Amino acid sequence: MSDLFDDPTPGPASGQNAPEFSVSELSGEVKRTLEGTFGRIRVRGAVGRVFKARSGHLYYDIKDDRSVLACTTWKGQISSLAVVPEEGLEVVVTGRLTAFGAQSKYNMNVDEVAVAGQGALMALLEKRKKQLEAEGLFAPERKRPLPYLPHIIGVVTSPSGAVIRDILHRLRERFPRKVLVWPVAVQGSNCASEVARAIQGFNRLTPGGALPRPDLIIVARGGGSIEDLWGFNEEVVARAAAASEIPLISAVGHETDTTLIDFVSDKRAPTPTAAAELAVPVRLGLMAWVEGQGARLLRGTGQAVQQRRQRLDDLARAMPRPESLLETPRQRLDHAAERLPRALVAGVQSRHVTLSRASAALRPATLRQLVAARRDRLRNLSSRLSLRPISQEAARQKEQLAGLAQRLEAAQLLRIDRQRQQVLATGRQLDILSYKATLARGYAVVRRGENLVTTCADAAAGGALNIEFSDGRVALTSGGKPE
Repeated sequence: MSDLFDDPTPGPASGQNAPEFSVSELSGEVKRTLEGTFGRIRVRGAVGRVFKARSGHLYYDIKDDRSVLACTTWKGQISSLAVVPEEGLEVVVTGRLTAFGAQSKYNMNVDEVAVAGQGALMALLEKRKKQLEAEGLFAPERKRPLPYLPHIIGVVTSPSGAVIRDILHRLRERFPRKVLVWPVAVQGSNCASEVARAIQGFNRLTPGGALPRPDLIIVARGGGSIEDLWGFNEEVVARAAAASEIPLISAVGHETDTTLIDFVSDKRAPTPTAAAELAVPVRLGLMAWVEGQGARLLRGTGQAVQQRRQRLDDLARAMPRPESLLETPRQRLDHAAERLPRALVAGVQSRHVTLSRASAALRPATLRQLVAARRDRLRNLSSRLSLRPISQEAARQKEQLAGLAQRLEAAQLLRIDRQRQQVLATGRQLDILSYKATLARGYAVVRRGENLVTTCADAAAGGALNIEFSDGRVALTSGGKPE
């Protein structure tokens, strides 16, 4: 402070010994004095008002029961803070005192913030826990089930610690899987940001790409104090775990350690080794289970087949025999077969009579006589018309009549020809259906009188037999010799 008053630069006013300063000069001297006297200091107090400007700078107060200290953390310094100041939190801040001469104020530029004591940490943890719980990030319905057998497992942990070795060893013992390790700091100021980026990075990978996307994520760290594990209590880590589309297992600390990531993760493991056990089943146990299921399937299939066979046998005993079902239809068939030859003969004879009658009515001579009669009648009509004076109208009608006569004659001839073809076709059909066509193929009809003989017993009964062949008949005595 002596330099402030011993500086001879500002000249004394007339009649005065004290030097004269401008406002800016005085503000600069005060700033240099504050920064030079205190240097880098640590201050403990409770966080008061917190304000983040649009520029990204953070302004807040540190206070006790009597005084308030204004603090500033520049935009570029916020990312390096281990703890972001929150109102009501008791902290220890580290930085340098400086002055803002434009408003005659001094403040502290803070680049490190630490929670003051474990009690304050627990209070902050409880506050964050309530906030995230109110947002629904702890709700059981939003948690996803773990894949039964993931193909690729992503592990977020330190690559040099014992945790990754324990996880890999346990996976190799239970069921070997591909593992992608994302190295991060597991404590310190960089822990929270690196863990959050690792979770987000795994989710951004493309399934089946050159670096495939994992089916399961394990966030793991060994045990430690609450300060060591504090990075996993940061809000950015909890929100990254909650937003992960890949199922996530948290394995931070030992069984008694609890962090915020445990509440938002899909599954919490008490230790990193237990996380590996949750991730994959035991291969030998799985093989034994599959063999057991196969045996159960074989037994169940055998029992089902046996039950259905027994049921089929029961139903078969309750059903009638096929022979009994066919007895009545077989008898009807025998009766029909016995009546069929007589019915064929009678049908052919009836159709033969009908055909004869039809052919008699359609003889060519009768048709010629009919045409000649109509032609004579036409000539008579034309001769009668020729006796009268023929007018033009009569000549036209005569031409029409002649045309009609020609059409009538053509129609009659066409009709006669068509009926002749039908008669011939009917005759051919009758020849095909006639039993005589059958005789021409080497068969014979045996009669006794007017009755047909169809069995050997009827033939042996005695009496004269008449055998008809295609070219004639032969009469036989009962002894089988021709009479």
